Amino acid sequence: MTDHSDETVATLMARETAQAPDRCEAQIARNAVLMREAGARLRALAPPFAATLARGSSDQAAAFAKILLETRAAIPTLSHAPSIGSLYRATSPRFKGVPLIAISQSGRSPDLIAAAEDAQRQGALLVSIVNDDASPLAEMADICIPIHAGLEKSVAATKSFIGTLVALTHLVAEWSGDQSLKEALPSVGDVLRRAVAADWSGAVPLLRDADTMLVLGRGLTLPIAGEAALKFKETSSLHAEAFSIAEVAHGPMTLIGEGDPVLALGPMDEARAGLRERLEDFRSRGAQVIAAGHPDDVAAATLALPGQIDVHPVISAIAQIQSFYGLANTLSLARGRNPDKPPHLAKVTRTL
Repeated sequence: MTDHSDETVATLMARETAQAPDRCEAQIARNAVLMREAGARLRALAPPFAATLARGSSDQAAAFAKILLETRAAIPTLSHAPSIGSLYRATSPRFKGVPLIAISQSGRSPDLIAAAEDAQRQGALLVSIVNDDASPLAEMADICIPIHAGLEKSVAATKSFIGTLVALTHLVAEWSGDQSLKEALPSVGDVLRRAVAADWSGAVPLLRDADTMLVLGRGLTLPIAGEAALKFKETSSLHAEAFSIAEVAHGPMTLIGEGDPVLALGPMDEARAGLRERLEDFRSRGAQVIAAGHPDDVAAATLALPGQIDVHPVISAIAQIQSFYGLANTLSLARGRNPDKPPHLAKVTRTL
């Protein structure tokens, strides 16, 4: 096996991923007053529902926001497709008084800007979560939440994605008044630092020659699985598809046979139900099952990845993507690719 250790340290992706714990810890402190005020404003608004607006990795963060809002704040949350506002100009008047959470690292995607403008015309309250607080999406926001991730040069977003998840967690903690979530926020830096140190490279031999695979999650970890599948595509040209642990038996399971890899990212809350049995099903088919999660749930895996048990389930899910990025970087190099410059991709995607 070729030693890629020097290359791993040298990549922008690896360096930027490793910055995430400190950046997130600082973000929580810098945004404390902003988040309290935003949470109070949103509670007073008492909207009938909330909506998200995003693309790419940011849309996985939006899915994370949906789960947080629905489970922690009891607020139904829908995904507002950018094209409804940017192309069709058909945002519903029922968005009046509804928070639209627009998520974009750059804050400069034309479709998101146009869709946000259309929603504002209908009376939506625009909450922009951005890394660039001088961007158009930030400047037009009713509430702007900067993630303070710092400059990110690698095309594959890492620290900005993690920072977005932490910002969403902080916002929902204040919005919902969830005391356990508030109390978990100070642990974020240390939990993420341990996640950086967790070595998932044992999965590389099982994935180096793969052409296709499934990535599984449920509840809080389903968006994490979606982001992982996207990063496999971006950085390793590996066709990975994300599915819910509960839904994968409804058809997609037939795609997996002898020797095929499956990565399962197990949740640490009620959504754990059924994970162990599902992984046993995949093993019985001869699949190479790589799994992170509670030891009782991942006992049947071919490879159980190191993780953290005694942390809040929301923070645990964020820690999984932190550890995953190290695997994605190492796998990309092992497959002879450059994770910093995936072919045909750019840092800012300009669509309308």
